Amino acid sequence: MNSAGINSVTQMVKPFETKGSTPTSTPYEAQKSFSSVLKQSIENLNKTQLQSDVLTEKLARGENVDLHQVMISSQKASITLQATMEVRNKVIEAYQEIMRMQV
Repeated sequence: MNSAGINSVTQMVKPFETKGSTPTSTPYEAQKSFSSVLKQSIENLNKTQLQSDVLTEKLARGENVDLHQVMISSQKASITLQATMEVRNKVIEAYQEIMRMQV
């Protein structure tokens, strides 16, 4: 089983892990790192969705496609989308919490 969705979430978290109290990168580098990880994760999500669509269309046209592979691909796409939505929700919650902080 390919765990591309879980790996992409893990890759999103790794650049932000801290190993001590001293920052290891500048805010600009952290922003670039976050944006590249986010872009890569969205591209992986899109790729998974497209693979599922292609297999589903082949099955609907009656082509010789293994039903198990179609269902597995569909479930991978669904789980990847759910994980992405959860990460998005957590990011929005964190942003809202930061906005509520008094300076």
